[in-house]
Amino acid sequence: MVQRCAICDENDKKYKCKTCEKPYCSLECYNKHREKPCEPVQKEQLFEVDRQPQKPLLYTTVDTVDAEKLELLRQSDKLRNLLYNPHLRQLLGEIDSASDARRAIRVAMMEPLFVEFADECLKVVEPPDASEKQDLLLLNS
Repeated sequence: MVQRCAICDENDKKYKCKTCEKPYCSLECYNKHREKPCEPVQKEQLFEVDRQPQKPLLYTTVDTVDAEKLELLRQSDKLRNLLYNPHLRQLLGEIDSASDARRAIRVAMMEPLFVEFADECLKVVEPPDASEKQDLLLLNS
């Protein structure tokens, strides 16, 4: 989903303010934005998600993750720490805006940082059962 310019609300965003991270589309809109001082974004605000009512899913598959498990992702300190890395956030943004998401994920999986992030997400939403944990311990020893 492409974000609109926060200044003119006519064009898609191309840039964002380095201070407050408001999206804008052109130098003209940037100059209008700079007429008023803006507030810097706090690190914690970067990871806040707008609280909107859950929309029912149009369809589900065997890979659909329950909302409760998705909430666990938000609560993971390990994921939060990984998301402080600007390179990881850039990778996630590229995947989100890619026209071919499968290809973008394949490319991202070549990055150790993204693999670490994906593995941590899977650990949260699909924790290994006791026998799998034992197998992992045997493999790592």
